[in-house]
Amino acid sequence: MTHRPSVLFVCVKNGGKSQMAAGLMRQLAGDTVDVHSAGTKPGASVNALSADSLREVGVDISGETPTLVDPQIVRDVDVVVILGREAQLEPVPGTEFQNWDTDEPSERGIDGIDRMRLVRDDIAVRVTELLAQLKETVP
Repeated sequence: MTHRPSVLFVCVKNGGKSQMAAGLMRQLAGDTVDVHSAGTKPGASVNALSADSLREVGVDISGETPTLVDPQIVRDVDVVVILGREAQLEPVPGTEFQNWDTDEPSERGIDGIDRMRLVRDDIAVRVTELLAQLKETVP
């Protein structure tokens, strides 16, 4: 039996970037990767503009619910990806941690759906690279 790789995407509210990354990974990987997302201080709902920007590329995250990081999932997954600069998690031995300092168009005065499209596209490139990495490293 082969091991199916697993990843946890984390941001603070689990309403935007981590949900976007999880949705994009599910679209790309199908059932070949176990995908989780969570927040360090989850909000009440998925960011509507995040959901709209993903819907444009055929991904629907509108039914997702922000959830708190589960320490057991952190220990169990192959890779934990922290998106942005705000979320903080203590590294766990045996689990690979990656920090993605994602594009933040609002720092350049770009807001609204235009901001979310740029964030989505940045995350999509990184998710594609991570999927290739997971396929290489898992037997």
